[in-house]
Amino acid sequence: MPDTQSFGRFFLPGPTEVLPEILDALRGPMVGHRAKAMEELIASVQPGLQAIFRTERPVYISTSSSTGLMEAAVRNGALRRVLSLVNGAFSERFYRIAEATGLHTEALVVEWGEVNTPEALVDALRVGDFDAVTVVHSETSTGVLNPIRELAQVCHQAGDVVLLVDSVSGAGGTRLETDAWELDVVLTGSQKALALPPGLAFAVANERILLRAERKKDRGVYFDFLEFEKNIRKNQTPNTPAVSLFYALAAQMRRIQAEGVEARWARHAAMAETTYRWVDDMRSRGYPLAVLAPEGFRSPTVTCIVLPEGVSGSEVTRRVKERGFTIATGYGKLKESTIRIGHMGEHTVAETEAVLSVVEEVLRR
Repeated sequence: MPDTQSFGRFFLPGPTEVLPEILDALRGPMVGHRAKAMEELIASVQPGLQAIFRTERPVYISTSSSTGLMEAAVRNGALRRVLSLVNGAFSERFYRIAEATGLHTEALVVEWGEVNTPEALVDALRVGDFDAVTVVHSETSTGVLNPIRELAQVCHQAGDVVLLVDSVSGAGGTRLETDAWELDVVLTGSQKALALPPGLAFAVANERILLRAERKKDRGVYFDFLEFEKNIRKNQTPNTPAVSLFYALAAQMRRIQAEGVEARWARHAAMAETTYRWVDDMRSRGYPLAVLAPEGFRSPTVTCIVLPEGVSGSEVTRRVKERGFTIATGYGKLKESTIRIGHMGEHTVAETEAVLSVVEEVLRR
């Protein structure tokens, strides 16, 4: 059975913990998805979503996981040749998605825990004749925050090259300036820093992408950005949406707007700094922990912590669970050598300190 203890004990890096009042909002009545009531509901969430993405463009809402909109970004925005910046599991997923669409796709790979640099991208675009680049903003498998502003500048300086950004564990938890940074596509999911149940995904696509989509005959049906654009202008969705999730979305947008997006970024940064200081303190007291991501490129929403040799990530998370808290093992090849703490969504510094104290208790036994 799921853990029914009070809020503040669930620290996975997605899905994140959802407040009881947001879950209660799921009980809203069923309405027709073309009914005026649904249009009013969709219209009500647009200002909040636009504030999170920092955009004046409409924000598309998809009843899907974020992976669906990753595929949509490629199918609508890439014409011939895709370069995927890979530094972890989810950026590798973006590469596999692009490859599966049948486009010529290459990966620019760095080690897990490292950063995709603008300098490396300059060199790759100089020789590769790519027209689209995929990148993960906040790489959930490693806790690395890629410099998407600078990467976008490199793409646009190279000519007709678009940047397709997965900000699944970034949006809502760290600075994201879609318009100011001239990001061509940015997408996220409901279950990370937005602190909603899984099942919705959101994207912003600029005019460059829509012009490309018009040229493509194989952009698909379910994730056709031209259909999203046409429908959102009427406060509708292209297909039947998950109505209940939209009630929760509306309730959470009200919470986020009341807090303020920049205040939300600051709270996430404070939780992350609390975690980094704890790692440093543990190391200074003789327990050799380390943050995997390099300083200056760390995600405020998730920290991947390198464990001492011989300590198992699965064992640590199991023992933490016995004490009433949930954290994550490392992801993929890092499963046993690391643990991950998702300090995102509606969590606080005090709650972060509480889970860290439990992790410390487990590690010292």
